[in-house]
Amino acid sequence: MTAIDASEVSDQLLRARLTDVLDRLWIWDEQERAHLTAAVEWVAGGAPLYRTQKPDVPSMHLVSYFVVLDESRGELLLVAHRKAGLWLPSGGHVEPMEDPWDTVTRECREELSIEAVPSAVTGAQPFFLTITRTRGHGQHTDVSLWYVLQSSAGAITSFDEGEFEAIKWLSPQQVLAEPADTLDPHMHRFTRKLMSVVACG
Repeated sequence: MTAIDASEVSDQLLRARLTDVLDRLWIWDEQERAHLTAAVEWVAGGAPLYRTQKPDVPSMHLVSYFVVLDESRGELLLVAHRKAGLWLPSGGHVEPMEDPWDTVTRECREELSIEAVPSAVTGAQPFFLTITRTRGHGQHTDVSLWYVLQSSAGAITSFDEGEFEAIKWLSPQQVLAEPADTLDPHMHRFTRKLMSVVACG
């Protein structure tokens, strides 16, 4: 098998894995359903999935977000992202041929200096899916898988100050009280979905 053939096989396997991950998502609302339909078509259509050149090549690419949850305090960690100018979950772009969960484990170490431990609420599967057009220079579209991790607030003692200006822990009610234009545009929807699952648990 040539290097090109091996690359094609790996790409097909990752697309199959990603399709399976998408199939397992529990859909929260009609917007997430529409995003899921678009994401499944995008993966199946053979378009490039991974960013190969910063900030916007290709114009649509895969991202892994992770929301850290202190389960004992019921608080979520948000970071003040310097480039976006918004309070967001941590995360990053999925590297070529990288599994999205591997992105979570890598970025968790790089950005928060902790190991990625799946939340008991969601496990290691993504909990939420969004497709978002970024703003500012180098606009592009992020297809984002949102994971939920568990950690205590006291365990996070440092963060990547090159990417983030600050971090803060908020209860879900405090997140919902934050002005929508200061957060990721889907943060309120994510929080409501998480609250519904925690309440049912």
